[in-house]
Amino acid sequence: MKFSDKVVYQIYPKSFYDSNGDGLGDIRGIIEKLDYIKSLGVDYIWTTPFYPSPLKDGGYDISDYTAIDPRFGTMEDFNELVKAAAEKGLKIMLDMVLCHTSYQHEWFQRALAGEENYQRYYILRDGRGQGEPPTNWQCAFGGSAWEYVPRLEKWYLHLHDVSQPDLNWTNPKVREELANVVKFWKEKGVAGFRFDVINLISKPEIFEDDTEGLGRKLFADGIHVHEYLSELVKNSGIDGMITVGEMASTDLKNCLLYTRPDSHELSMSFSFHHLKIDYKNGDKWSLMDADISALKKIFEEWQVGMTENNGWNAVFWCNHDQPRAVSRFGDDKKYWKESAKMLAAAIHLMRGTPYIYQGEEIGMTNAKFNSIEQYRDVESLNYYKILREGGKSETEALKIIGERSRDNGRTPMQWSAEKFADFSTVEPWISSPANYKTVNVAAEEKDSDSILNFYKMLVKFRKENKIVQDGDIKFFERENNDVIAYRRTLGDEKLIVICNYRGENVNLTEGNLSEYVADGYKKIFGNYEGLADNLRPFEVVVFHK
Repeated sequence: MKFSDKVVYQIYPKSFYDSNGDGLGDIRGIIEKLDYIKSLGVDYIWTTPFYPSPLKDGGYDISDYTAIDPRFGTMEDFNELVKAAAEKGLKIMLDMVLCHTSYQHEWFQRALAGEENYQRYYILRDGRGQGEPPTNWQCAFGGSAWEYVPRLEKWYLHLHDVSQPDLNWTNPKVREELANVVKFWKEKGVAGFRFDVINLISKPEIFEDDTEGLGRKLFADGIHVHEYLSELVKNSGIDGMITVGEMASTDLKNCLLYTRPDSHELSMSFSFHHLKIDYKNGDKWSLMDADISALKKIFEEWQVGMTENNGWNAVFWCNHDQPRAVSRFGDDKKYWKESAKMLAAAIHLMRGTPYIYQGEEIGMTNAKFNSIEQYRDVESLNYYKILREGGKSETEALKIIGERSRDNGRTPMQWSAEKFADFSTVEPWISSPANYKTVNVAAEEKDSDSILNFYKMLVKFRKENKIVQDGDIKFFERENNDVIAYRRTLGDEKLIVICNYRGENVNLTEGNLSEYVADGYKKIFGNYEGLADNLRPFEVVVFHK
Protein backbone atom coordinates (compact mmCIF):
# COMPACT_ATOMS: atom_id res chain seq x y z
CA MET A 1 0.00 0.00 0.00
CA LYS A 2 1.14 3.52 -0.82
CA PHE A 3 1.50 6.06 2.02
CA SER A 4 2.93 9.03 0.10
CA ASP A 5 -0.37 10.94 0.33
CA LYS A 6 -0.87 10.20 4.05
CA VAL A 7 -0.06 12.33 7.10
CA VAL A 8 0.25 11.04 10.67
CA TYR A 9 -0.56 12.97 13.85
CA GLN A 10 1.31 11.82 16.95
CA ILE A 11 -0.24 12.00 20.41
CA TYR A 12 1.49 11.62 23.78
CA PRO A 13 -1.71 10.73 25.70
CA LYS A 14 -0.46 11.78 29.13
CA SER A 15 -0.12 15.36 27.83
CA PHE A 16 -2.87 15.63 25.21
CA TYR A 17 -6.16 16.19 27.05
CA ASP A 18 -7.39 15.30 30.53
CA SER A 19 -11.06 14.26 30.40
CA ASN A 20 -11.54 13.35 34.06
CA GLY A 21 -9.69 16.02 36.03
CA ASP A 22 -6.81 14.00 37.48
CA GLY A 23 -4.01 15.98 35.85
CA LEU A 24 -3.17 13.24 33.33
CA GLY A 25 -4.29 13.03 29.73
CA ASP A 26 -6.24 9.90 28.80
CA ILE A 27 -7.93 7.93 26.04
CA ARG A 28 -11.27 9.69 26.48
CA GLY A 29 -9.37 12.94 26.08
CA ILE A 30 -8.33 11.81 22.60
CA ILE A 31 -11.94 10.88 21.79
CA GLU A 32 -13.13 14.33 22.86
CA LYS A 33 -10.60 16.01 20.54
CA LEU A 34 -11.20 13.89 17.42
CA ASP A 35 -12.98 16.75 15.63
CA TYR A 36 -9.89 18.91 16.11
CA ILE A 37 -7.59 16.17 14.79
CA LYS A 38 -9.92 15.62 11.84
CA SER A 39 -9.79 19.36 11.07
CA LEU A 40 -6.05 19.07 10.44
CA GLY A 41 -6.70 16.80 7.46
CA VAL A 42 -4.50 13.96 8.73
CA ASP A 43 -5.14 10.27 8.17
CA TYR A 44 -3.64 8.41 11.12
CA ILE A 45 -3.35 9.01 14.85
CA TRP A 46 -0.23 7.45 16.33
CA THR A 47 -0.53 7.29 20.07
CA THR A 48 2.41 6.52 22.34
CA PRO A 49 1.97 3.75 24.95
CA PHE A 50 -0.94 3.64 27.38
CA TYR A 51 -0.36 0.06 28.50
CA PRO A 52 0.12 -0.79 32.20
CA SER A 53 3.51 0.56 33.25
CA PRO A 54 5.36 1.87 36.28
CA LEU A 55 6.10 4.91 34.06
CA LYS A 56 9.82 4.89 34.76
CA ASP A 57 10.28 5.86 31.10
CA GLY A 58 7.04 7.57 30.13
CA GLY A 59 5.18 4.34 29.39
CA TYR A 60 7.93 2.78 27.26
CA ASP A 61 8.46 0.37 30.16
CA ILE A 62 5.51 -1.95 29.61
CA SER A 63 4.33 -4.41 32.25
CA ASP A 64 1.41 -5.83 30.23
CA TYR A 65 1.28 -5.63 26.43
CA THR A 66 -2.43 -6.42 26.02
CA ALA A 67 -4.13 -4.22 28.61
CA ILE A 68 -4.83 -0.53 29.27
CA ASP A 69 -3.29 1.28 32.22
CA PRO A 70 -6.23 2.44 34.42
CA ARG A 71 -4.63 5.90 34.55
CA PHE A 72 -5.43 6.23 30.85
CA GLY A 73 -8.81 4.49 30.79
CA THR A 74 -10.25 1.09 29.99
CA MET A 75 -10.31 -1.33 27.08
CA GLU A 76 -13.88 -0.15 26.47
CA ASP A 77 -12.53 3.39 26.08
CA PHE A 78 -9.97 2.12 23.59
CA ASN A 79 -12.61 0.24 21.59
CA GLU A 80 -14.68 3.41 21.49
CA LEU A 81 -11.65 5.40 20.29
CA VAL A 82 -11.10 3.04 17.34
CA LYS A 83 -14.80 3.18 16.43
CA ALA A 84 -15.19 6.95 16.86
CA ALA A 85 -12.02 7.63 14.89
CA ALA A 86 -13.15 5.38 12.04
CA GLU A 87 -16.45 7.26 11.84
CA LYS A 88 -14.42 10.41 11.18
CA GLY A 89 -12.15 8.75 8.61
CA LEU A 90 -9.21 8.45 11.02
CA LYS A 91 -7.17 5.34 11.77
CA ILE A 92 -5.27 4.40 14.91
CA MET A 93 -1.57 3.48 15.05
CA LEU A 94 -0.12 2.03 18.25
CA ASP A 95 3.38 2.07 19.68
CA MET A 96 4.96 -1.36 20.06
CA VAL A 97 7.89 -1.55 22.47
CA LEU A 98 9.34 -4.95 21.63
CA CYS A 99 13.03 -4.43 22.42
CA HIS A 100 12.47 -4.54 26.18
CA THR A 101 9.78 -4.89 28.84
CA SER A 102 9.34 -3.32 32.25
CA TYR A 103 11.05 -5.09 35.12
CA GLN A 104 7.50 -5.43 36.51
CA HIS A 105 6.38 -7.56 33.56
CA GLU A 106 5.29 -11.05 34.57
CA TRP A 107 7.95 -12.58 32.31
CA PHE A 108 10.79 -10.78 34.09
CA GLN A 109 9.36 -11.41 37.53
CA ARG A 110 9.19 -15.13 36.76
CA ALA A 111 12.76 -15.00 35.46
CA LEU A 112 13.90 -13.39 38.71
CA ALA A 113 11.99 -16.06 40.65
CA GLY A 114 14.21 -18.69 39.03
CA GLU A 115 12.06 -20.06 36.20
CA GLU A 116 14.62 -21.03 33.56
CA ASN A 117 12.06 -20.86 30.76
CA TYR A 118 11.53 -17.14 31.46
CA GLN A 119 15.18 -16.48 32.10
CA ARG A 120 15.64 -17.34 28.43
CA TYR A 121 13.24 -14.47 27.58
CA TYR A 122 15.93 -12.00 28.66
CA ILE A 123 19.68 -11.54 28.23
CA LEU A 124 21.38 -12.82 31.38
CA ARG A 125 25.16 -13.17 31.45
CA ASP A 126 27.99 -13.91 33.85
CA GLY A 127 30.22 -10.99 34.78
CA ARG A 128 33.93 -10.79 34.08
CA GLY A 129 34.94 -10.87 37.72
CA GLN A 130 33.96 -9.50 41.09
CA GLY A 131 31.55 -6.63 40.41
CA GLU A 132 32.53 -6.42 36.74
CA PRO A 133 29.71 -6.43 34.12
CA PRO A 134 29.99 -8.61 30.99
CA THR A 135 30.92 -5.64 28.72
CA ASN A 136 31.54 -1.89 28.95
CA TRP A 137 28.31 -0.99 27.10
CA GLN A 138 26.49 2.10 28.35
CA CYS A 139 22.72 2.48 28.46
CA ALA A 140 20.97 5.30 26.63
CA PHE A 141 20.17 7.16 29.84
CA GLY A 142 23.67 7.08 31.33
CA GLY A 143 25.60 4.45 33.26
CA SER A 144 26.23 0.76 32.59
CA ALA A 145 23.84 -1.20 30.36
CA TRP A 146 24.11 -4.12 32.80
CA GLU A 147 22.49 -4.67 36.20
CA TYR A 148 23.57 -7.38 38.65
CA VAL A 149 20.99 -9.71 40.21
CA PRO A 150 22.59 -11.19 43.37
CA ARG A 151 20.00 -13.95 43.69
CA LEU A 152 20.81 -15.28 40.22
CA GLU A 153 24.49 -14.27 40.28
CA LYS A 154 23.90 -12.92 36.76
CA TRP A 155 23.79 -9.57 35.01
CA TYR A 156 20.83 -8.56 32.81
CA LEU A 157 21.16 -6.27 29.80
CA HIS A 158 19.16 -3.02 29.66
CA LEU A 159 20.04 -0.75 26.76
CA HIS A 160 17.71 1.86 28.25
CA ASP A 161 16.68 2.43 31.86
CA VAL A 162 17.60 -0.16 34.50
CA SER A 163 13.85 -0.81 34.77
CA GLN A 164 13.75 -1.96 31.10
CA PRO A 165 15.42 -5.37 30.67
CA ASP A 166 16.07 -6.26 27.02
CA LEU A 167 14.24 -9.19 25.49
CA ASN A 168 16.15 -12.10 23.97
CA TRP A 169 15.03 -12.26 20.34
CA THR A 170 17.18 -15.33 19.66
CA ASN A 171 14.51 -17.25 21.59
CA PRO A 172 11.74 -18.34 19.13
CA LYS A 173 9.22 -18.33 21.97
CA VAL A 174 9.87 -14.62 22.58
CA ARG A 175 9.35 -13.86 18.89
CA GLU A 176 6.11 -15.87 18.92
CA GLU A 177 4.85 -14.02 22.03
CA LEU A 178 5.57 -10.62 20.48
CA ALA A 179 3.92 -11.50 17.14
CA ASN A 180 0.82 -12.49 19.11
CA VAL A 181 0.87 -9.11 20.88
CA VAL A 182 0.84 -7.28 17.54
CA LYS A 183 -1.88 -9.61 16.23
CA PHE A 184 -3.99 -8.94 19.35
CA TRP A 185 -4.12 -5.19 18.63
CA LYS A 186 -4.61 -5.67 14.90
CA GLU A 187 -7.70 -7.73 15.66
CA LYS A 188 -8.97 -4.85 17.79
CA GLY A 189 -9.04 -2.63 14.72
CA VAL A 190 -5.62 -0.98 14.97
CA ALA A 191 -4.52 0.07 11.47
CA GLY A 192 -0.78 0.54 11.93
CA PHE A 193 2.18 0.32 14.26
CA ARG A 194 5.25 2.29 15.27
CA PHE A 195 8.03 0.02 16.52
CA ASP A 196 10.21 1.52 19.24
CA VAL A 197 14.03 1.20 18.82
CA ILE A 198 13.28 -1.84 16.66
CA ASN A 199 16.74 -1.96 15.08
CA LEU A 200 18.27 -2.85 18.46
CA ILE A 201 16.50 -6.21 18.82
CA SER A 202 19.31 -8.32 17.32
CA LYS A 203 22.29 -8.42 19.65
CA PRO A 204 25.76 -9.60 18.56
CA GLU A 205 26.57 -13.29 18.73
CA ILE A 206 29.71 -12.50 20.76
CA PHE A 207 29.44 -9.92 23.54
CA GLU A 208 32.61 -7.82 23.69
CA ASP A 209 33.73 -4.36 24.77
CA ASP A 210 33.25 -1.38 22.49
CA THR A 211 36.66 0.25 22.23
CA GLU A 212 35.36 3.36 20.43
CA GLY A 213 31.94 4.24 21.88
CA LEU A 214 29.07 3.22 24.14
CA GLY A 215 28.32 -0.06 22.38
CA ARG A 216 25.69 1.17 19.90
CA LYS A 217 27.63 0.15 16.80
CA LEU A 218 27.83 -3.43 18.13
CA PHE A 219 24.07 -3.93 18.52
CA ALA A 220 22.36 -1.47 16.14
CA ASP A 221 21.09 -3.10 12.92
CA GLY A 222 22.28 -6.48 14.19
CA ILE A 223 23.01 -9.58 12.14
CA HIS A 224 19.48 -11.07 12.39
CA VAL A 225 17.39 -7.89 12.56
CA HIS A 226 15.93 -8.12 9.04
CA GLU A 227 15.13 -11.80 9.49
CA TYR A 228 13.38 -11.07 12.81
CA LEU A 229 11.40 -8.14 11.42
CA SER A 230 10.13 -9.94 8.32
CA GLU A 231 9.13 -12.89 10.52
CA LEU A 232 7.26 -10.57 12.91
CA VAL A 233 5.39 -8.91 10.04
CA LYS A 234 4.44 -12.23 8.50
CA ASN A 235 3.39 -13.97 11.72
CA SER A 236 1.36 -11.02 13.00
CA GLY A 237 -0.38 -10.52 9.65
CA ILE A 238 0.45 -6.81 9.28
CA ASP A 239 2.16 -6.81 5.87
CA GLY A 240 0.73 -3.91 3.86
CA MET A 241 -0.37 -1.90 6.91
CA ILE A 242 1.33 1.36 7.79
CA THR A 243 4.37 0.55 9.92
CA VAL A 244 7.27 2.75 10.95
CA GLY A 245 10.43 1.77 12.77
CA GLU A 246 12.31 4.02 15.16
CA MET A 247 15.90 3.42 14.10
CA ALA A 248 18.62 4.24 16.61
CA SER A 249 22.14 4.84 15.22
CA THR A 250 21.16 3.37 11.87
CA ASP A 251 22.38 3.97 8.31
CA LEU A 252 20.85 4.45 4.88
CA LYS A 253 21.80 0.97 3.67
CA ASN A 254 19.84 -0.72 6.44
CA CYS A 255 16.86 1.62 6.18
CA LEU A 256 16.57 0.74 2.50
CA LEU A 257 16.36 -2.91 3.50
CA TYR A 258 13.81 -2.12 6.21
CA THR A 259 11.52 -0.11 3.92
CA ARG A 260 11.76 -1.49 0.38
CA PRO A 261 8.42 -3.12 -0.52
CA ASP A 262 10.12 -6.37 -1.55
CA SER A 263 11.62 -6.71 1.95
CA HIS A 264 8.18 -7.05 3.61
CA GLU A 265 9.51 -5.46 6.80
CA LEU A 266 8.34 -1.84 7.34
CA SER A 267 6.61 0.75 5.19
CA MET A 268 8.90 3.56 6.42
CA SER A 269 11.59 4.42 8.94
CA PHE A 270 12.47 7.19 11.38
CA SER A 271 16.14 8.12 11.33
CA PHE A 272 17.58 10.76 13.63
CA HIS A 273 20.80 12.00 12.05
CA HIS A 274 19.18 15.34 11.17
CA LEU A 275 18.33 15.85 14.85
CA LYS A 276 21.97 15.60 15.95
CA ILE A 277 23.30 18.59 14.02
CA ASP A 278 23.47 20.66 17.22
CA TYR A 279 25.31 17.96 19.22
CA LYS A 280 28.84 19.21 19.80
CA ASN A 281 31.26 16.38 18.88
CA GLY A 282 28.25 14.08 18.65
CA ASP A 283 27.39 14.53 22.34
CA LYS A 284 23.72 15.28 23.02
CA TRP A 285 24.61 17.06 26.26
CA SER A 286 27.17 19.44 24.69
CA LEU A 287 25.49 22.46 23.13
CA MET A 288 26.30 24.18 19.84
CA ASP A 289 24.40 26.08 17.15
CA ALA A 290 22.72 23.90 14.54
CA ASP A 291 25.05 23.11 11.62
CA ILE A 292 22.82 23.88 8.64
CA SER A 293 25.47 22.69 6.18
CA ALA A 294 25.43 19.28 7.87
CA LEU A 295 21.61 19.30 7.90
CA LYS A 296 21.56 19.92 4.15
CA LYS A 297 23.93 17.00 3.48
CA ILE A 298 21.90 14.63 5.67
CA PHE A 299 18.61 15.59 4.01
CA GLU A 300 20.15 15.13 0.58
CA GLU A 301 21.70 11.76 1.43
CA TRP A 302 18.47 10.33 2.82
CA GLN A 303 15.99 11.95 0.43
CA VAL A 304 17.91 11.12 -2.74
CA GLY A 305 19.20 7.77 -1.46
CA MET A 306 15.74 6.56 -0.51
CA THR A 307 14.24 7.82 -3.79
CA GLU A 308 16.83 6.16 -6.02
CA ASN A 309 16.63 2.82 -4.22
CA ASN A 310 12.88 2.49 -3.63
CA GLY A 311 12.98 3.08 0.13
CA TRP A 312 10.68 5.39 2.06
CA ASN A 313 11.25 8.04 4.74
CA ALA A 314 9.07 9.19 7.59
CA VAL A 315 9.79 12.94 7.68
CA PHE A 316 9.53 14.85 10.95
CA TRP A 317 11.04 17.43 13.31
CA CYS A 318 9.33 16.72 16.62
CA ASN A 319 8.22 13.83 18.80
CA HIS A 320 7.88 12.93 22.48
CA ASP A 321 11.67 12.40 22.73
CA GLN A 322 12.78 15.66 21.11
CA PRO A 323 12.90 19.34 22.08
CA ARG A 324 10.54 21.60 20.15
CA ALA A 325 11.83 22.34 16.65
CA VAL A 326 10.89 26.03 16.64
CA SER A 327 13.01 26.59 19.77
CA ARG A 328 15.82 24.46 18.43
CA PHE A 329 16.18 25.30 14.74
CA GLY A 330 14.05 28.43 14.49
CA ASP A 331 13.47 31.48 16.67
CA ASP A 332 10.73 31.12 19.29
CA LYS A 333 10.74 34.85 20.03
CA LYS A 334 11.15 37.49 17.29
CA TYR A 335 10.52 35.19 14.29
CA TRP A 336 8.37 32.57 16.02
CA LYS A 337 5.63 32.44 13.39
CA GLU A 338 7.95 32.76 10.39
CA SER A 339 10.42 30.10 11.54
CA ALA A 340 7.70 27.62 12.57
CA LYS A 341 6.11 27.91 9.13
CA MET A 342 9.45 27.58 7.34
CA LEU A 343 10.34 24.41 9.26
CA ALA A 344 6.91 22.96 8.51
CA ALA A 345 7.14 23.59 4.77
CA ALA A 346 10.72 22.28 4.63
CA ILE A 347 9.58 18.86 5.86
CA HIS A 348 6.06 18.58 4.43
CA LEU A 349 7.14 19.24 0.84
CA MET A 350 9.86 16.58 0.93
CA ARG A 351 9.49 13.03 -0.30
CA GLY A 352 8.18 10.87 2.54
CA THR A 353 5.26 10.53 4.94
CA PRO A 354 5.06 13.58 7.26
CA TYR A 355 4.47 13.23 11.00
CA ILE A 356 3.06 16.09 13.07
CA TYR A 357 3.61 15.92 16.81
CA GLN A 358 0.92 17.39 19.08
CA GLY A 359 1.47 21.11 19.56
CA GLU A 360 3.93 21.41 16.69
CA GLU A 361 1.06 22.65 14.52
CA ILE A 362 0.53 25.64 16.85
CA GLY A 363 4.24 26.40 17.31
CA MET A 364 4.60 25.12 20.86
CA THR A 365 8.03 25.95 22.28
CA ASN A 366 10.48 24.44 24.75
CA ALA A 367 9.33 24.46 28.37
CA LYS A 368 11.92 26.99 29.62
CA PHE A 369 11.78 25.58 33.16
CA ASN A 370 14.00 27.30 35.74
CA SER A 371 14.36 24.48 38.28
CA ILE A 372 15.32 20.80 38.05
CA GLU A 373 12.29 20.08 40.26
CA GLN A 374 10.04 20.95 37.32
CA TYR A 375 11.41 18.08 35.21
CA ARG A 376 9.93 14.57 35.20
CA ASP A 377 11.92 12.68 32.54
CA VAL A 378 14.25 9.95 33.81
CA GLU A 379 16.89 10.77 31.19
CA SER A 380 16.90 14.47 32.07
CA LEU A 381 17.15 13.81 35.81
CA ASN A 382 19.96 11.28 35.28
CA TYR A 383 21.96 13.61 33.07
CA TYR A 384 21.46 16.61 35.35
CA LYS A 385 23.16 14.54 38.05
CA ILE A 386 25.90 13.44 35.64
CA LEU A 387 26.51 17.04 34.50
CA ARG A 388 26.71 18.33 38.07
CA GLU A 389 29.06 15.52 39.10
CA GLY A 390 31.16 16.35 36.03
CA GLY A 391 31.76 19.88 37.28
CA LYS A 392 28.96 21.90 35.66
CA SER A 393 27.40 24.60 37.82
CA GLU A 394 23.68 24.47 38.55
CA THR A 395 23.12 27.25 36.00
CA GLU A 396 25.18 25.49 33.31
CA ALA A 397 23.50 22.12 33.92
CA LEU A 398 20.01 23.67 33.84
CA LYS A 399 20.78 25.44 30.56
CA ILE A 400 21.84 22.15 28.95
CA ILE A 401 18.84 20.24 30.30
CA GLY A 402 16.60 23.12 29.21
CA GLU A 403 17.83 22.78 25.63
CA ARG A 404 17.87 18.99 25.45
CA SER A 405 15.24 17.54 27.80
CA ARG A 406 12.60 15.23 26.41
CA ASP A 407 10.15 17.03 28.72
CA ASN A 408 10.23 19.93 26.23
CA GLY A 409 8.01 17.80 24.01
CA ARG A 410 5.87 16.47 26.86
CA THR A 411 4.35 19.60 28.37
CA PRO A 412 0.53 19.74 28.15
CA MET A 413 -1.13 20.51 24.83
CA GLN A 414 -2.08 24.19 24.83
CA TRP A 415 -5.78 24.34 23.98
CA SER A 416 -6.64 27.86 25.15
CA ALA A 417 -5.60 30.73 27.40
CA GLU A 418 -7.71 29.30 30.23
CA LYS A 419 -6.04 28.06 33.42
CA PHE A 420 -3.69 25.08 32.87
CA ALA A 421 -3.93 25.78 29.12
CA ASP A 422 -7.38 24.13 29.20
CA PHE A 423 -5.57 20.78 29.29
CA SER A 424 -7.03 19.93 32.71
CA THR A 425 -9.14 21.42 35.47
CA VAL A 426 -6.40 20.66 38.03
CA GLU A 427 -2.62 21.06 38.27
CA PRO A 428 -1.19 18.85 35.48
CA TRP A 429 1.49 16.22 36.03
CA ILE A 430 3.99 18.60 34.42
CA SER A 431 3.81 22.39 33.99
CA SER A 432 3.06 24.28 30.78
CA PRO A 433 5.35 26.92 29.25
CA ALA A 434 4.29 30.39 30.37
CA ASN A 435 3.44 31.35 26.76
CA TYR A 436 0.32 29.13 26.64
CA LYS A 437 -1.78 32.29 27.05
CA THR A 438 -0.85 33.37 23.52
CA VAL A 439 0.32 30.10 21.92
CA ASN A 440 -2.82 27.94 21.89
CA VAL A 441 -5.34 26.29 19.60
CA ALA A 442 -8.23 28.67 20.33
CA ALA A 443 -6.17 31.75 19.43
CA GLU A 444 -4.78 30.21 16.24
CA GLU A 445 -8.10 28.92 14.97
CA LYS A 446 -9.25 32.56 14.84
CA ASP A 447 -6.14 33.79 13.00
CA SER A 448 -6.15 33.13 9.25
CA ASP A 449 -2.37 33.71 9.17
CA SER A 450 -1.63 31.32 12.07
CA ILE A 451 0.87 28.48 12.17
CA LEU A 452 -2.09 26.12 12.66
CA ASN A 453 -3.75 27.21 9.42
CA PHE A 454 -0.41 26.96 7.61
CA TYR A 455 -0.13 23.30 8.69
CA LYS A 456 -3.68 22.61 7.49
CA MET A 457 -2.78 24.12 4.13
CA LEU A 458 0.37 21.95 3.85
CA VAL A 459 -1.56 18.74 4.59
CA LYS A 460 -4.22 19.66 2.01
CA PHE A 461 -1.54 20.61 -0.54
CA ARG A 462 0.12 17.17 -0.23
CA LYS A 463 -3.17 15.38 -0.73
CA GLU A 464 -4.02 17.39 -3.84
CA ASN A 465 -0.62 17.32 -5.55
CA LYS A 466 0.98 14.17 -6.94
CA ILE A 467 4.29 16.00 -7.33
CA VAL A 468 4.60 16.25 -3.54
CA GLN A 469 3.54 12.64 -3.06
CA ASP A 470 5.57 10.98 -5.80
CA GLY A 471 7.93 13.46 -7.46
CA ASP A 472 11.70 13.05 -7.59
CA ILE A 473 13.84 15.34 -5.46
CA LYS A 474 17.10 17.13 -6.14
CA PHE A 475 18.87 19.67 -3.94
CA PHE A 476 20.52 22.91 -5.06
CA GLU A 477 22.15 25.95 -3.38
CA ARG A 478 24.42 23.22 -2.06
CA GLU A 479 27.30 25.52 -1.10
CA ASN A 480 25.04 27.99 0.68
CA ASN A 481 25.34 27.43 4.44
CA ASP A 482 22.24 29.49 5.20
CA VAL A 483 19.76 27.91 2.81
CA ILE A 484 18.26 24.50 2.09
CA ALA A 485 16.62 24.34 -1.32
CA TYR A 486 15.25 21.48 -3.37
CA ARG A 487 13.39 20.84 -6.60
CA ARG A 488 10.58 18.27 -6.92
CA THR A 489 9.80 17.02 -10.44
CA LEU A 490 7.07 14.82 -11.87
CA GLY A 491 6.99 14.66 -15.66
CA ASP A 492 6.96 18.27 -16.88
CA GLU A 493 5.77 19.63 -13.52
CA LYS A 494 8.25 21.32 -11.18
CA LEU A 495 8.03 22.50 -7.57
CA ILE A 496 10.83 24.52 -5.96
CA VAL A 497 11.18 24.95 -2.20
CA ILE A 498 13.71 27.46 -0.82
CA CYS A 499 14.21 27.80 2.94
CA ASN A 500 16.27 30.36 4.86
CA TYR A 501 17.46 28.91 8.18
CA ARG A 502 18.81 32.23 9.48
CA GLY A 503 17.17 35.07 11.38
CA GLU A 504 18.51 37.62 8.90
CA ASN A 505 18.31 38.48 5.21
CA VAL A 506 20.23 35.95 3.12
CA ASN A 507 21.41 36.03 -0.49
CA LEU A 508 21.08 33.08 -2.84
CA THR A 509 24.24 31.93 -4.59
CA GLU A 510 22.47 30.69 -7.73
CA GLY A 511 20.66 33.81 -8.94
CA ASN A 512 17.82 35.49 -7.05
CA LEU A 513 14.13 34.85 -6.45
CA SER A 514 12.87 37.16 -9.20
CA GLU A 515 14.77 35.11 -11.77
CA TYR A 516 12.47 32.16 -11.07
CA VAL A 517 9.48 34.32 -11.94
CA ALA A 518 11.22 35.42 -15.14
CA ASP A 519 11.78 31.74 -15.92
CA GLY A 520 8.05 31.02 -15.79
CA TYR A 521 7.69 29.92 -12.18
CA LYS A 522 4.87 31.22 -10.01
CA LYS A 523 5.15 31.73 -6.27
CA ILE A 524 2.26 29.68 -4.87
CA PHE A 525 2.85 30.26 -1.18
CA GLY A 526 5.34 31.20 1.53
CA ASN A 527 5.49 32.75 4.97
CA TYR A 528 5.86 36.36 3.80
CA GLU A 529 3.72 38.53 1.54
CA GLY A 530 5.07 39.25 -1.92
CA LEU A 531 8.55 38.46 -3.17
CA ALA A 532 11.88 40.14 -2.47
CA ASP A 533 15.00 39.51 -4.56
CA ASN A 534 16.55 37.50 -1.74
CA LEU A 535 15.36 35.74 1.38
CA ARG A 536 13.99 37.48 4.45
CA PRO A 537 14.58 36.04 7.98
CA PHE A 538 13.43 32.39 8.11
CA GLU A 539 11.61 32.85 4.81
CA VAL A 540 10.28 29.93 2.81
CA VAL A 541 9.27 30.42 -0.81
CA VAL A 542 7.50 27.76 -2.86
CA PHE A 543 7.48 28.09 -6.67
CA HIS A 544 5.56 25.99 -9.19
CA LYS A 545 5.79 25.50 -12.96
